[in-house]
Amino acid sequence: MSINVNRYKCGYCGACVGVCPEGALELVETFIEVDNRCTGCGICAKICPVGAIEVIR
Repeated sequence: MSINVNRYKCGYCGACVGVCPEGALELVETFIEVDNRCTGCGICAKICPVGAIEVIR
């Protein structure tokens, strides 16, 4: 499992970065980077205020 960040919807607020229990998300300039620590838990998708993150199962 992993996540997909829609860069056209993402407002780069950083909310997802703060809630990731694995620390797998990082705000880099104008996009969200996801590294291999992502477990696909979906917490970031639930917290995203614009619905820019989807969990791919």
